[in-house]
Amino acid sequence: MQDIKYRDFQAKLIPGMSAEKMIGVRTPDLKKYAKEIFGTHEAELFMKTLPHEYFDEYQLHAFLISLIKDYDAAIKETELFLPYIDNWATCDQLLPKSFAKHNDRLIDSILEWIKSDKTYTVRFGIGMLMKFYLDDNFKPEYLKIVADIVSDKYYINMMRAWYLATALAKQYESTIKVLERNELDVWTHNKTIQKAGESYRICNEKKEYLKKLKRIK
Repeated sequence: MQDIKYRDFQAKLIPGMSAEKMIGVRTPDLKKYAKEIFGTHEAELFMKTLPHEYFDEYQLHAFLISLIKDYDAAIKETELFLPYIDNWATCDQLLPKSFAKHNDRLIDSILEWIKSDKTYTVRFGIGMLMKFYLDDNFKPEYLKIVADIVSDKYYINMMRAWYLATALAKQYESTIKVLERNELDVWTHNKTIQKAGESYRICNEKKEYLKKLKRIK
């Protein structure tokens, strides 16, 4: 399934990832393969073998976890896997389907992940908060949890901005107060406004107001 041109292209998109650590399997092919081997003894052995050698193996691992229907099993495998994630792509591809039906329990795990000292565990926690808690399960205090994160890690702060820009699209009245009160560090504040400006879900009138809230470093 290797595609050398795709491998070389993908290596440029993931900082710190060399082409030598990538096989070059396209994402649709990896997802298809994950479905083919899911539940087999081969897959079970593979998931127990950490760390992996190649980026593509981590991607496959994330897709296998995402297929687990039992919530407790999915949480267990996620907890085992998170410390080994070392790039944004694998982090953002991990999306266990079973999480959607257990929002009452998932939030406790999310709050623990966000406290982690590992960059991609924190990013994953924010991502899950964005995925499952900006609609019916939204609470204003979740905004503060993300706003209060203090980090110098680019991929954490970028996810914070992504979360808050999405929150502006879905929960504008609560989220705009975070920006009006300058509750964020300057970089994340301005990046949130930038990403909101790129969103088709936010009207032009709100975008114009957001521009006025931009801060000077």
